[in-house]
Amino acid sequence: MIEVLVVDDDTRVARVNAAYVEKVPGFHVAGEAHSAAEALLQLETLPRLDLVLLDHYLPDETGLQVVHEMRRRGHQTDVIMVTAARDVSTVQAAMRQGALQYLVKPFAFAGLRAKLEAYAELRRTLDGGGEAEQAEVDRIFGALSTPSEPDLPKGHSPTTAELVRQSLMHADGPLSAQEIAERTGVSRQTAQRYLKLLERTGRARLTLKYGDAGRPEHRYVWATRA
Repeated sequence: MIEVLVVDDDTRVARVNAAYVEKVPGFHVAGEAHSAAEALLQLETLPRLDLVLLDHYLPDETGLQVVHEMRRRGHQTDVIMVTAARDVSTVQAAMRQGALQYLVKPFAFAGLRAKLEAYAELRRTLDGGGEAEQAEVDRIFGALSTPSEPDLPKGHSPTTAELVRQSLMHADGPLSAQEIAERTGVSRQTAQRYLKLLERTGRARLTLKYGDAGRPEHRYVWATRA
């Protein structure tokens, strides 16, 4: 399990974010903090911590100051900024201080889930160890990006498109629209719409599963696995 510390000055928001984290397979909330001082104390006292979801606007210090103090104390825990701070200077400072990602409030569960799943994929890649060729280096550096599908038709969400794409990419075999819906939290009809889009753009391949009677079930597989 990936152990997460959720830091937000608003206790209600912290609870919501913690509930979101717990809904993502492989993640567990190790603690919550509502100030910089509490966050640093949790870092010192929790037996294990892998990731901090960190708000920037805290009552005693900023999130960036927390990151700076973490590094000064020798804590290499990964950080994803989760904040309403939108100014470019704050985003740039977060990058320079080693934040892996930056999620702007307000956001839906799908947005946080995409970031967490990308983070989990990065950890799996790095845990493999060994040496890396340029292609592998590029994959590591791009592991946390969650690009939208290019030229999405009107009414399509980049976040939902990315969730469906990630589900197909990491599946062991073909999935139906219902299975995609269960994995992503969208309706079956929505999943079917995005799967058809992926098929039309060549990113997914349609397969048919025949039962004893009736129409065959439509199932989809990521194109590189075809």
